Amino acid sequence: MKHTEENPIKKCGQKIMAIHDTMDVLNGKWKVSIIACLCFTPMRYSELLKEVHGISGKMLSRELKDLEMNGLIKRNVLDTQPVIVKYEITEYGASLKDLTEVIADWGLKHRERIINS
Repeated sequence: MKHTEENPIKKCGQKIMAIHDTMDVLNGKWKVSIIACLCFTPMRYSELLKEVHGISGKMLSRELKDLEMNGLIKRNVLDTQPVIVKYEITEYGASLKDLTEVIADWGLKHRERIINS
């Protein structure tokens, strides 16, 4: 008897490997929040520092560099006096917008569930 369906254990293993790959890029507490902010509008460093509650300046710098290295955000140095640096989501980074919305929706439902229990 020939199996035309993929082995469910193999499929699960592939999904888990893909999840690990995603989590390696989005690891840590802050990256998803930064991406979510930048999906709405380009922002300056100081704006991100205010918007991403609890992140330190040193950590924000590190996370921005990592996100830029992975091609998820772009650093734009504007030709102004004084120089203004804005961060914006790349087209590749914008592909994570749906993921950030699903995570946010789940978080809202989870918070409501915990508060109501």
